[in-house]
Amino acid sequence: MTYCVGLYLNEGLVLLSDTRTNAGVDHISTFCKMCVEEVPGERMIAMLSAGNLAISQAVWNRLQEGMWLDGQVHTLRDVPTMFRAAQLTGAAVRAVFETDGPALRAQNIAFDVALLLGGQIGGQPQRLFMIYAAGNFIEATADTPFLQIGEHKYGKPILDRVVTPETSLVDGVKLALISMDSTLRSNLTVGMPLDLLVYREGTQRVTLRKRITDDDPYFRAVRDGWSDSLRDAYRALPVPDWVPA
Repeated sequence: MTYCVGLYLNEGLVLLSDTRTNAGVDHISTFCKMCVEEVPGERMIAMLSAGNLAISQAVWNRLQEGMWLDGQVHTLRDVPTMFRAAQLTGAAVRAVFETDGPALRAQNIAFDVALLLGGQIGGQPQRLFMIYAAGNFIEATADTPFLQIGEHKYGKPILDRVVTPETSLVDGVKLALISMDSTLRSNLTVGMPLDLLVYREGTQRVTLRKRITDDDPYFRAVRDGWSDSLRDAYRALPVPDWVPA
């Protein structure tokens, strides 16, 4: 499994994914789950994936080679809007299902894939979508300024409590790393290293792309500091006066 999170902020996007692929205890590997299509100054589109790695890789390859949409062959380099990019990605998911779905069913393997697609094209608004295995999708909004795929439950509480559209990119990075740390501590199918992408709204180019390893000093400081803060907060809470001493 994996965990990916995307924050949809007024200042831009923060995207974070792990790299663990688990096909059983004898088949644990490291793969980048983040793909980027960039025409600097014109568009930046990033895709994060969870689920079956073969499916997500096939989807990305179809997006690179071209898919039919609105009577024409398009790739992520020439779709006119982010909505069309999400539609194109959904069409690629359905195309892979048509090709591989029957063989997967014959092997009792679920067609399991989920994608985050975020970015900006030209002077249009930045957008962030979550695309399901059926090829349909939802979009992040000001009311729900983050989306998650994969093993999302462990890292969700901090995002629910803190993230707003006004959260800065710097704080967004911090919150995404805290969310990932909570997941890493609770689920062995999510693992290091991590891939981080920061996009500043209006630039149409990647602001920061970074591979975060176990020995990264900032991530270690976040992990240790968050653990210490949780312990301190727990100790500071009042004890229930209705429990017998």
